[in-house]
Amino acid sequence: MHNHTLRELADLLSQRKISATELAQGYLDRIGESDLNAYLHVDAELTLAQAANADQRIARNDTTLLTGIPIAHKDIFVTRDWRSTAGSKMLENYTSPFDATVVEQFRAAGMVTLGKLNCDEFAMGSSNENSFFGPVKNPWDKRAIPGGSSGGSAAAVAAGLAPAATATDTGGSIRQPASHCGVTGIKPTYGRVSRFGMIAFASSLDQGGPIARTADDCALLLNAMTGFDPRDSTSLPRDPEDFTRNLAEDLTGLRIGLPREYFGPGLASDVEQAIRAALKEYEKLGATLVDISLPKTELSIPVYYVIAPAEASSNLSRFDGVRYGFRASDYTDLSDMYRKTRAEGFGDEVKRRILVGAYVLSHGYYDAYYLQAQKIRRLIAQDFQDAFKQCDVIMGPVTPTVAWDLGDKADDPVANYLADIFTLSTSLAGLPGMSIPCGFGQGDKNGKRPVGLQLIGNYFEEAKLLNVAHRFQMVTDWHARRPAGV
Repeated sequence: MHNHTLRELADLLSQRKISATELAQGYLDRIGESDLNAYLHVDAELTLAQAANADQRIARNDTTLLTGIPIAHKDIFVTRDWRSTAGSKMLENYTSPFDATVVEQFRAAGMVTLGKLNCDEFAMGSSNENSFFGPVKNPWDKRAIPGGSSGGSAAAVAAGLAPAATATDTGGSIRQPASHCGVTGIKPTYGRVSRFGMIAFASSLDQGGPIARTADDCALLLNAMTGFDPRDSTSLPRDPEDFTRNLAEDLTGLRIGLPREYFGPGLASDVEQAIRAALKEYEKLGATLVDISLPKTELSIPVYYVIAPAEASSNLSRFDGVRYGFRASDYTDLSDMYRKTRAEGFGDEVKRRILVGAYVLSHGYYDAYYLQAQKIRRLIAQDFQDAFKQCDVIMGPVTPTVAWDLGDKADDPVANYLADIFTLSTSLAGLPGMSIPCGFGQGDKNGKRPVGLQLIGNYFEEAKLLNVAHRFQMVTDWHARRPAGV
């Protein structure tokens, strides 16, 4: 059962060939046998209770297409029953009194929660090595990182530990792990998915989205998880839409923009080879390739690492040991409790970004750093609008290399930051982007590891991206490949 798509599982459930309870139990058994460290909290009793409720809904024909299908949630979305830790010691034993809107939406659709998935602490990282609970292993090669911060989500789907998972993308954290784990993931337009109940890292960048096996799966999940939420001030009032509506549309005449900045000296040859092969498939489908330029691409890293830490320093100020979460056990007064709680409760990467953020927002540096970064952010967004006058969709690599080995960049945070060069600008502009499997690269000497093709669309063009991705997946089988033993 664990190799079926969501639509296939829905057919099996509707035809009564399997029950939601049997399906959930099958995934729970697989999770119990896994050594990937993808899950942080599993509660079989809670899961099976939801599955039993789904079976009752199916029996009385009170269903959606997703009713009875299991899903797992990145541990950045708060949940009423499972722990919500954000991968941090600061929230190690925290249980939320309410569900995130995204969790509510999937429960309303009848999906069954399998548990909470590992992630970089407060979603800060590109490798999933920053989790207080230890790194996630890549199911294609357990020596490799799965990508981050949604590494647990991507690894769980790739390894057949969940048919679908929620994830979040601040600077590439859906697309990059999807690429490294050979699965499909989409970051919607900023404001499409409610941020209510999503533990905040950088509020003007954080956006929820799905990771699954196929573009069709992601379209079905987006149908459930998008929509206006009055509890979220960044939520956009858009009419509901069916993201599956254009999946089979012909691609003849599609103009694909290739940014020259994405194909420079920093791109590994094995990754470029896979990307170029995928582009040839698109030409066979009737698309034409257009050379474009996104000249501010190289500025996306310094801009992101001013804006995101600035917002993080503000958002994480609430974790002070007073109201909830971790509190240091040995302190002399209130100020000492603040200092020790935050020093002991946060990991190195989180503390690094809080310090950078506090610095760029401080008196005398706000204008020099933060304000300038916001101005350049607007120029980056304009680059994309200029490019979309020449093309319908932009394509290129998700990352410069395949997944690296665990520990390879642990002592070099800048090297981790540079790995996000192709995803950051999309997030800064608030555009939708996705990653689809398109081949394998050799890496240095570690064997084959997945390569993802990045698709970037204009605002609110998720349906077009999903159509372009789906058509590719109809004529290739990269998305159907499985790691050994899965």
